[in-house]
Amino acid sequence: MQYEFTSGASRALTAAAGWRSREDCNELRASALLLGLLAESECRAAIMLANGGIDAAAIRRRWPELSPATPPTGGVGAIVRRFSSEVESSLNAVCQRLAEYSPAPELATEHLLLGLAAAEHEVSAWLRQHGLDPDTLEAEICRLYGYRPGSLPLELEEEEATSLVPGELGETGENAENQDISEKAEKPPGCGHDRTTSGSDRPSRPSNSVPPPWRDEICVLRVIDAAANRAREGLRVVEDFVRFFLDDRHLTGQCKQLRHDLAAAVGRISAEHRLAGRETQADVGTGLTTKAEEARDKPAAVLAANFTRLQEALRSLEEFGKLIDANMAAELKQLRYRSYTLQRALETTRTSVERLERARLYVLIDGRPSQQEFQRLAALLVEAGVDMIQLREKQLDDCAMLARARVLRELAAGSDTLFIVNDRPDLAALSRADGVHLGQEDLSVKDARAIVGPEPLVGVSTHSIEQARQAVLDGANYIGVGPTFPSGTKQFDRFPGVALLRAVSSEIRLPAFAIGGITHENLPEVLRSGFVRIAVGGAITDASDAAAATRKLLSELP
Repeated sequence: MQYEFTSGASRALTAAAGWRSREDCNELRASALLLGLLAESECRAAIMLANGGIDAAAIRRRWPELSPATPPTGGVGAIVRRFSSEVESSLNAVCQRLAEYSPAPELATEHLLLGLAAAEHEVSAWLRQHGLDPDTLEAEICRLYGYRPGSLPLELEEEEATSLVPGELGETGENAENQDISEKAEKPPGCGHDRTTSGSDRPSRPSNSVPPPWRDEICVLRVIDAAANRAREGLRVVEDFVRFFLDDRHLTGQCKQLRHDLAAAVGRISAEHRLAGRETQADVGTGLTTKAEEARDKPAAVLAANFTRLQEALRSLEEFGKLIDANMAAELKQLRYRSYTLQRALETTRTSVERLERARLYVLIDGRPSQQEFQRLAALLVEAGVDMIQLREKQLDDCAMLARARVLRELAAGSDTLFIVNDRPDLAALSRADGVHLGQEDLSVKDARAIVGPEPLVGVSTHSIEQARQAVLDGANYIGVGPTFPSGTKQFDRFPGVALLRAVSSEIRLPAFAIGGITHENLPEVLRSGFVRIAVGGAITDASDAAAATRKLLSELP
């Protein structure tokens, strides 16, 4: 009989050919085929064997005569073995069981295992003793693939199936890449899509098995429907995280808008057509999952998994959408890019909240008339417990600025005080500062990040709710919001005041510091706006006792 094998089954047969039962035997034995199936460690047959408590050691104990075969000499090549009568009978057994399914599938690894269990030889008896009942295996294979006698073909390629656990659905990208490589390897006769012939041919598939012309359209609609559902569901989970864990109204609105725009894009295809293509009961993927999907160790893992689900679904929608509506596909492509920006903003907000959870008092200092005076003030602030110190200096040359930055770096090292450089990401990088702060006229967050790297904080000054929202999407780690009151340090034409503080605190969770003219006297008004973080300059540096002024402000912050 003539057999056709999937690529995974071909590799299993090739691995099995590497085992022999004795020197003078050139036959592929059924016991060696078990070892070959286990060599494809992520294929369904290997997982079914593992579920029965069968591993390579158990097989070697049962058939101790099996030993690795010596590779052929005189060049590179695969070991070629004839199928033994045991293997032939196993292949015949599985073909008889699959005869009622039309068109007949290529034999995959799980089919080989079914044949081994269904035949009548010592390997068959041993498998059944370990609970691998052929009727149970056949029922499981039918359930996995949605087999129906005489009608439904095998639609899942082996390349997609090798890493799937029965009853579980996983990601197969890496395995598929490995399979592409392995398929290029030389295959011996009897292994792979090269056909092994022994006796009469299997009846050819009937000509009436050609799919009807509308089948591709239905399949595309099924993909669109499933991917749209995955994208919408993944985005809803992301939205729930932002809403209930971050309590961020701005990013929740971004999620909601993306979800509505997704619905509008997919809405180019009528719901009637999508539902006509839906066939959940016959979907081979509905009962499959991976162990990684069965548990999440923390809320952040839920967030990451659902962003991945969203973006993969959007890509699938985009690619298959090109077959239906090029404009829809273009819209979906832009939605995917927006999802990347949203993920960056959301993850940056989440991690920044953690990093700056206890930061309340941010003090801005200049370079002072001398380096010694600067060092005394900085040391006093660090000792007093200031959470963040920003070196903001417009008059000193670069050499003097860098020298003071390095002094501050040394003083803050080992303390809880973070050291920030204003305006100058280059000096921040050279002095190994904890971050850089940018004004609206300075470099962008993107450009500053390219200089300081991924770890340092990047803060942005904002003077309106629109600027604050944009800073979040740009990837800032924190924002300064103001000016709140007139200040002796910096002059402004207008003061957004406490109203801006209230607007920001009502919708943005990214760490935000109220700035501009804040003192002990007006601090209660700032706190009533919802802000718990402040940035000050003269309120401390101009005080007669800077340490006492620092401790007083710290005691009044929640």
